[in-house]
Amino acid sequence: MTGIVATRPVPGMPRPYEFPPFQRDRLSNGLRLITVHLPGRPLVTASLILLNGVADEPPDEAGATVLAARALSEGTERYDAIALVEATERLGATLHAEAGWDASSASVDVPAARLAPALELLAEIVARPTFPEAEVERLRDERLNDILQARADPRRRADEAFVETIYAKDSPYHRPSGGTKETVARLDGQRLRAAYSRGVNPAAATLIVAGDLSGLDVPEIAGRLFGSWAADPSARLPGPVVDRTEVGSRFVRVIHRPGAVQTEIRIGHRGAPRQIPDFYPLAVMGAILGGLFNSRLNMKLREEKGYTYGANAGYDLRRGAGPFSARAAVNTEATVPAIVDFLGELNRIREAPVDDDELRSARDFLVGVFPLRFETPGAVVGALANIVVHDLPDDELTRYRPAVEAVTGPDVEQAARSRLEPDRSAIVLVGDADAFGRDLEAAGFGPVTIERDDEPIAEGPADGVAEEMGPAEVGDGR
Repeated sequence: MTGIVATRPVPGMPRPYEFPPFQRDRLSNGLRLITVHLPGRPLVTASLILLNGVADEPPDEAGATVLAARALSEGTERYDAIALVEATERLGATLHAEAGWDASSASVDVPAARLAPALELLAEIVARPTFPEAEVERLRDERLNDILQARADPRRRADEAFVETIYAKDSPYHRPSGGTKETVARLDGQRLRAAYSRGVNPAAATLIVAGDLSGLDVPEIAGRLFGSWAADPSARLPGPVVDRTEVGSRFVRVIHRPGAVQTEIRIGHRGAPRQIPDFYPLAVMGAILGGLFNSRLNMKLREEKGYTYGANAGYDLRRGAGPFSARAAVNTEATVPAIVDFLGELNRIREAPVDDDELRSARDFLVGVFPLRFETPGAVVGALANIVVHDLPDDELTRYRPAVEAVTGPDVEQAARSRLEPDRSAIVLVGDADAFGRDLEAAGFGPVTIERDDEPIAEGPADGVAEEMGPAEVGDGR
């Protein structure tokens, strides 16, 4: 047979790439404007960023910020929910709003020729929302049903149990971003309005517009539509986030589900905020440990041991110190051996030099996929929103690739030693403690607490790779 390739192809050199330049302006009311001209991209994305996130809400109203963002498009002084949908569809646009830990945003995607009327709709929902009670009640009921589903889903149950385990009760990170059953049940239109009004301050907000802006005077359009928008009397700037941990030494918490055929594993601790000097070494270290398919954790637990379809680890970088989590779903009989391997890899990356090949592979991956993250105007807007939310320098995205390429083995090792704490980690398991409890006690991972979970059980294949945390830079905190 002829034509057979004798050698396996190898990755080529990353192509040159420069993040597109952007221009800053400021309206008379203090609203910041960032525009990015992307020739040939006729679908424009515009997003208004408010520095008002889940971390800033009172604990007894947890979930209000997320629901308030969702309710923005459910009615305004000019449109009810149906009329707003119809007006949006006539423009060939999509309108949406969401809230994250550190910020809220309202966005529109629209053909460039219809940008002005689309921005008028965006201005309508952010300046004149009405939070109609009937729509708020529907959104609240949807969230309450979602909470029930989260309790039944082993993966989501493990995620929520993990954060409530590693953070102190006075930290917003102790609870889900969408609130709890007790807090969501109390939410109404008045509370959602209060949650939203907390961030209505044009001087602290930013409008980002990206796409083919040829022939469009975006500053003029923005000034006409947003220039008279005034701050709400109750608005306030974000304060420090309480991110205190309650993990002083390693221990195990088991959510017991009799008969479960797999165990959801979470191992981790309070991680790091986005504003850290060793962000780039942390990104490379996270990729080597658990952010890539050929990461140490995945190669050990999936490829070598066959315990799981996927094991991964990563940091959720927020304004405060978000969580670090190593995670997998394994067959029940593999629970204790998998934990042994997890801890072994967490310790190994702290104690031994990284291999030159895996260092190069991680750097090349991060550098190589970087341009692919910005193929659409929406992705460009999202990256700039990250700069706004975390108050990063304007050249952050320009210097990303050189900074990653400059990371050395000792840099990675230092990041691992300073940012990973396997001996001060919580090990949270959702599974059948009757099947692995005796081996768990004998393994000596730390004190073991077992809690019976009486919620309905939703079982399925071990799909721990369904929502990978990815390399460190993935979590943008928004």
